[in-house]
Amino acid sequence: MAVPSYLLKYGITDIEEIIFNPSYNTLFAEETRPDLDRFERGIITRSGAISVDTGSNTECLTMDRYVVLDEKTRDTVWWKSGMAKISENKPVSPDIWDHCKDITARQLSGKRLFVTDCCYGARKNSMINVRFITEIAWQAHFVKNIFIRPEQEEPDNFEPDFVVLIASKAVNSEWQEQGLNSGNFIIINFSENMAVIGGTFHTCEMKRCLFSVMNYRLSFKGITSLCCAANVGHDGVVALFLGPSGTGKTTLATDPGRMLIGDDAHGWDDEGIFSFEGGCYPKCLKLSREDAPDIFDAIRRDSLLENLVVMSDGRIDFNSDAKTENTRVSYPLYHISNTVKPVSTGGHPEKIIILTVDGFGVLPPASLLSEEQAQYYFLSGYTTRIARTERELAETIPSFSCCFVAPFLMIDPVKNANEFASKMKLHGSEAWLVNTGVLGSPMGTGNRIDLRTIRQIITSILDDSIKEHEFVTLPVFNLSIPTKIRGIDDNIIDPVKSWDSQIKWHIAATDLALKFINNFSKFITNPGTAYLADFGPRIS
Repeated sequence: MAVPSYLLKYGITDIEEIIFNPSYNTLFAEETRPDLDRFERGIITRSGAISVDTGSNTECLTMDRYVVLDEKTRDTVWWKSGMAKISENKPVSPDIWDHCKDITARQLSGKRLFVTDCCYGARKNSMINVRFITEIAWQAHFVKNIFIRPEQEEPDNFEPDFVVLIASKAVNSEWQEQGLNSGNFIIINFSENMAVIGGTFHTCEMKRCLFSVMNYRLSFKGITSLCCAANVGHDGVVALFLGPSGTGKTTLATDPGRMLIGDDAHGWDDEGIFSFEGGCYPKCLKLSREDAPDIFDAIRRDSLLENLVVMSDGRIDFNSDAKTENTRVSYPLYHISNTVKPVSTGGHPEKIIILTVDGFGVLPPASLLSEEQAQYYFLSGYTTRIARTERELAETIPSFSCCFVAPFLMIDPVKNANEFASKMKLHGSEAWLVNTGVLGSPMGTGNRIDLRTIRQIITSILDDSIKEHEFVTLPVFNLSIPTKIRGIDDNIIDPVKSWDSQIKWHIAATDLALKFINNFSKFITNPGTAYLADFGPRIS
């Protein structure tokens, strides 16, 4: 068939067929065809959702992500360097870009292609139109689930601001000569407003690619990009749930008593909060209807499961980590009945809840943060990596990801943190640190704080009942913690009391404090953030 001009300009030729903006019924038929290869074919589960495997790559490949270095990006991207060692933004030349783009175009040429248009960002004045092009039906399915479906569905009526070409079955055989990490590649070109993804099937690359693009674009408008979930009560109180992956953002924000705005990526502008996306992408390991009824019931026809074990009768084994601990599901936002409609936006947040999984049993379940402490913990981005979620680890180790999404930030996180802090101050937002990890001792022997308790703590923060009693200061971390929380056992509110020895807690707290101090040392060379070290843990 004749190749449309909008494909020819990307180097794609000899198209067999184009399936443009496919319906869910079309996608269902396409991704379950018996003639498809293993990683292209989906399995129909008893719930009606399709389950797929992403192969050996079950996480985002941060080491294979690159940005084209040219005149536009030379002085505007936060590049990895001796002064910015935590940055993951590695430059590639325009020549390497052209090479990988050509690999991608050749892989897509002569194929049946799925062309899916979407929008990113619920605010009209900052929304970007995005076109995804892939040869794999379930990748188009993911795009349709996660991103905002445009009002215009005809190709001639949709002008993309950004284009993503996906060639999961292609690899760059010249990666070693080019000084790259592997044959996989995820490359963003801001001058051409394009990205190419090769060698990996994992859908996370699509999400995080667009987050990086939005982070870059919004930085010029003074709009803060946040990795967070958001909801709003019927009283109009907006709450943000910030934290690294696995801390419970989606689970805690999806509350039957509150309306969900979005579960993963948001912007904060002069009008308030707005979601970047039109769908949800929660983790599935150990998912149950009892703990997360809204998420569990959202897994039905049109949902897309990734890397779960599906039994011969179509039942899903949510407890199995045989393929990966990072099992996921994507579904459109309307699979959750209680959401903000018709546009996923809210006012300025009154409550900001910073989530962390503390695997050392040191941090309290809830603590009220000062403005400076909120900025400190936002920049620190602390959680722990534990054996339950990462099989290759033999011990609990700390993980710090500034702004909770460091590998995907295009702009210096200090700028992001300063914008965040200024908006908090301007709108009087209140910040809390909530530990969804363990108490009493480190992970393995410590007691995991149960979800019912965490939900009750969140409720007490949102309705201000947590302030009914006095607050005291936790040693070492200097955190302000309540003496009582309605409906919560007094013995877990103060983490010191949950240990069998105050001395043991103090030793563990000092050890964790040293890790925080060491991590934050990378920010003390900047006068704008150096003073924040005084608001983190202190060792006397």
